[in-house]
Parts: sequence; structure tokens; C-alpha cells
Amino acid sequence: MNQALRDGTPPAGAAGLTPAPVQPAVEFAGITKRYGPVKAVDDVSFSIARGTLVTLLGPSGCGKTSMLRLIAGLEHPNAGRILIDGEEVTHRSAAERDVSMVFQSYALFPHMTVLENVCYGLRASGLKRAAAEAAAGDKLATVGLSGFEKRLPSELSGGQQQRVAVARAIVLEPKVLLFDEPLSNLDAKLRRRVRADIRALQQQLGLTVVYVTHDQEEALAVSDRIVVMRGGVVVQDGAPRDLYERPTSRFIADFIGNANLLPVTLRRRDETLAEVRLGTAALTLPHRGLPDGAAELAVRPGGLRLRLRPAAPGEIAGQVRKAAYLGDHMEYEVALEGIVQEVLVVDTELASPLSEGMAVAVTVDPATAVVVPA
Repeated sequence: MNQALRDGTPPAGAAGLTPAPVQPAVEFAGITKRYGPVKAVDDVSFSIARGTLVTLLGPSGCGKTSMLRLIAGLEHPNAGRILIDGEEVTHRSAAERDVSMVFQSYALFPHMTVLENVCYGLRASGLKRAAAEAAAGDKLATVGLSGFEKRLPSELSGGQQQRVAVARAIVLEPKVLLFDEPLSNLDAKLRRRVRADIRALQQQLGLTVVYVTHDQEEALAVSDRIVVMRGGVVVQDGAPRDLYERPTSRFIADFIGNANLLPVTLRRRDETLAEVRLGTAALTLPHRGLPDGAAELAVRPGGLRLRLRPAAPGEIAGQVRKAAYLGDHMEYEVALEGIVQEVLVVDTELASPLSEGMAVAVTVDPATAVVVPA
């Protein structure tokens, strides 16, 4: 007989029982961090689930790096509480927290071999050399660097150095792994490859990762969840697709994905939909709780369609001001009749590209458009 039943207690998951809530890996509760009169982090609260990769994203000075340093214990808050795995660590030192950090500069010891670099933390904690080297060798294999043990950092490429830094961090088996702008020193092609490696490793090992970047594309590519910060506060928090397709403000729409922001007039039709007028065109879109009147329409560059004029009903007359060939697509800057700003249009049609000065008709794909407050 089941031991729980013999003891007179129902088994876990039995009918009528509410499962215990899963403890977050990291919790911020009302955290404020000041540097003199400046609030780098202003009363921020959120939690991070175990086994997820959460990116702190925002422009320079938004508070994202301060948040990372607060988790690491390199800074301490002026107010609020920080919990890791349910245990309060608000005023503990970095050495007293079970976290590891991969720095922007990688911070490898230049006089130590790859193996010695990865062993360093284990040896410092008192583990014997043989056991430390075995663990380090295993993690080097995990990041694809078997056979590089005897090399010096100066004998490695930038991507390889970054993987050594990751191996040195994960060999300690931390509760939370922190990345501070880890790809900023790599060229564009290598960044794409290394970010895919980081994501694959995080999923393979079930790591809880907090990742800081200012690169929107990088955040979209690696994250389970993105926390966008501005001026020390969280302005939107959600899955990458939610932030890209359903921004709650013009800042988010413009910051993530380079949206065109166009003035419109909104008139509600019912509980959900509204008529949105953009110049001579009228769209039916969710009003998202916005009142009647002035609003803005966020449209991605790939959500605008161009064809040669004359314009049909529902289309907007325009003129191509600039045309640029970018290999797998064309980029156009188009002036819209009756609308002040130009729009950016991405078009994958390369057989018959448009030229500067051409008169065009512009159509908005409603599936790629969303209204935001003006």
C-alpha cells in the first residue's frame, strides 16, 4: 500500500489537494537602488521562475546592469528584499550567494590555461585538484572545448574565450547564472552563433539565467521572457512574441523591432474593436482599452505593402524617397500623402525593385498593426 495512504495522508496531486506553489529562483520585492541622488532602480518587484532565461533589456542607463549586480551581490539595495531560491540574500556578499556571473570582458586569467581557469572556483572552494580537473573537463566538453585544456586565453578566438567563461561559471553549479552583455565584444556573425550556443546550453542543463543586453534582436532570440526597463522601472514584461506583437506603449513599439509610429484617429465600435483612420485608409483593429480620439498606430516595416499607383480605396498614396538593396530584401523610405513622417518598408520582392521617386500605393496589413497611446 502507498506509504502516504498508510499514514492517513493523501498522496501528492490527489483530488481536493492544491499543489504547493513552485518557489521562484529569484524574487525582487520593492527594490530601490540609489547612487547619490539618482535612482538607478526604482521600487521594482518581479520574480524569475526556475529553469528559465529572463533578459533584462533597455537602453543605456535604464537600470538593467544595476539589477544584475544586485542579484550577484556586487551591489546592495537601499530598500526592498532579494530572495534566491526562497532564501533572503538582500545584504549578503557575493561570496555568500550561490550565483555565478559571466562578465562582458570574460575576465579570464591570462597566465592560466583553459583548464586552470575553469578549475579556479572549485579549487578556491577547497576541492582537490583531481576532482576539480575532472569536473572542469566535463564542463569544457559540454561547451564544445574538449582538447583546448592546455591553451592560454590568448590562443583562443573571442567565441572560444566566451565559452571558457561560461564553463567556469557553470562548473560551480550555481542556482542562478548571470550574463552581463556577454556578446558585445563579438562580431555580428559570431554573436548569432554564440547566442544560439548559450540558449541551447541553458535548455540542455535546465539553468536559471538572468541575461542583460541592450540588443533587441539578441533578447528576442534567447529569452523565455523579457523585462524591459526604462529610467529604473519596468515598463513591460512578457514573452518575446507578446512584446513584439502587442507593445503597450510607443516606447516598447519603437524600441523592440523598429516600428513605424503613425498618428491615427480611433473610434470604438464595440467592446473589442475600433475603426482606426490613417489618412485616407480605415482599419478595423482591437482598441485595447484606448478611448476614442487621437492614438498612434505601430506598424512593423514588413507590414506595409507597396504597389505602383493609382491608389485604390483603402490605400494611401505615397512616393519612394529612398531605396536600398540589402541582399535578401529591399528597404524603402516612403513619404505618405497627408502624413508628416516617412515610413520604413521592408520588401522581399527583389525581381522588380522600386526606384527613388516612384509613385506608389501603400496598404497596411492589419495583422502587423497595433494601436498604442499617443
